[in-house]
Amino acid sequence: MAKKSKVKITVLKKLNSTEIFGDDPPLGKSVNACPVFEVEQEFIVGKDGEMPKGFCHWAWNDLYKVVTALRFGVNWEPETGEKGAPTVHCCTDGLRPVIFKLERV
Repeated sequence: MAKKSKVKITVLKKLNSTEIFGDDPPLGKSVNACPVFEVEQEFIVGKDGEMPKGFCHWAWNDLYKVVTALRFGVNWEPETGEKGAPTVHCCTDGLRPVIFKLERV
């Protein structure tokens, strides 16, 4: 059985609809940034792979495949070319995405 690692998820940035679309948001009005997370907030995914307490279920669904790959030792290096380097991903909320850094700890 493969060795399992913990994964740290750090909130890097939260965007609102105005930052993405300017003064012409697609739904006709601006949408505030996600209220669930705070920038620099950190979560640890244990070796059990369970969603951290207080984490958004929708964001977890978006990040789960990457978290799982990191937990089981995949070297995710498309951004930097470095083995074992942190990786950056975001939730798929098109009006107010949150950007996360994921790294094996």
